[in-house]
Amino acid sequence: MRRQYAACVTEWEDGQVRAAGGVPVREGASGIEVIVVHRPRYDDWTFPKGKREPGETDEECALREVFEETGLRCALEDELPSISYVDHDGRPKFVRYWRVRVVEGSVVPNDEADEARWLPPAEAATLLTYERDHVLLGALGDG
Repeated sequence: MRRQYAACVTEWEDGQVRAAGGVPVREGASGIEVIVVHRPRYDDWTFPKGKREPGETDEECALREVFEETGLRCALEDELPSISYVDHDGRPKFVRYWRVRVVEGSVVPNDEADEARWLPPAEAATLLTYERDHVLLGALGDG
């Protein structure tokens, strides 16, 4: 059972903030490439993700967040490892991730993510702010 709080933050009764995201993947000249986004609010580099909205499934949330942060419409592929951590407000957060395939669109900078880069996994690893995101790169299996 979940409770709704201000700003559409969905918390479960155990107090965890629920979120979902995606790792967009495409075939590049030298193998796969992933998108990494810069979020000016936190001045960090990470994968697209965000909090679930009321009534939204994790899968819907992941696709919405990828679109909002990159401008890309995507389709879910394999589920990647989930990640738990304490967010910037000190709340426990649980994030489910999927590998996603671009269906249409082009990268569009916005207020949430002012820059997005397609990079080979090894290069993305050097840019990512959070060590926890490296687990997702390792789970891609073909990088």
